[in-house]
Amino acid sequence: MDTDDLRTFVEVADAGGVTSAALRLGISKSMVSRRLMRLEAELGVQLLARSTRGASLTEAGVTFRDYAARISAEIDVARETILPAGELRGRLRIAAPLSFGPTHFALVIAQMARRHPQLQIQTCYTDRFVDLIAEGYDCAIRVGTLPDSNLVARRVGPLYGNFVASPDYINIHGAPETPEELVTHQALMQGTETWQVLDGDKVITVRPQ
Repeated sequence: MDTDDLRTFVEVADAGGVTSAALRLGISKSMVSRRLMRLEAELGVQLLARSTRGASLTEAGVTFRDYAARISAEIDVARETILPAGELRGRLRIAAPLSFGPTHFALVIAQMARRHPQLQIQTCYTDRFVDLIAEGYDCAIRVGTLPDSNLVARRVGPLYGNFVASPDYINIHGAPETPEELVTHQALMQGTETWQVLDGDKVITVRPQ
């Protein structure tokens, strides 16, 4: 019995569908389907009831899922035991901002890949806030203030910006002298957002229009 087939079945069972499992595993949906069919053929039972809305476990699938998860975990432990100390392996999925991820983080990720050749690193550069759990990411590098959540975050460093305007705009509307005056000006934004402004050591939150 192929251990990759077992892992794939567990991912589909936990994700509730082939598409979500394929994202988590970093493989195509057709590959996921082939592995499931191969596993069911070898066992001689149907593990998943597939529909256009996803996949649900059959009675046999519910029973087999826990055994498959334990077997996969035991194999992981066995592999880690025989690896040299400090050696990492497996798959690491990272989401990073497209705006500066390739220029600031690509080099660090490449160095990590060279240091740990058994580790497969998959990086997605996008300015969209991905759902780490639903889309199968292990970690993300994000810009901004993390709202209350169950995510574990570590501050990498500060990111500073400047307020700019065209000369024509300044001639017509004038230039704001204080952070509070920003709310009276027209702002170009990506969406509904807040700006944090440093006034000396004081942080002021501004909600522009």
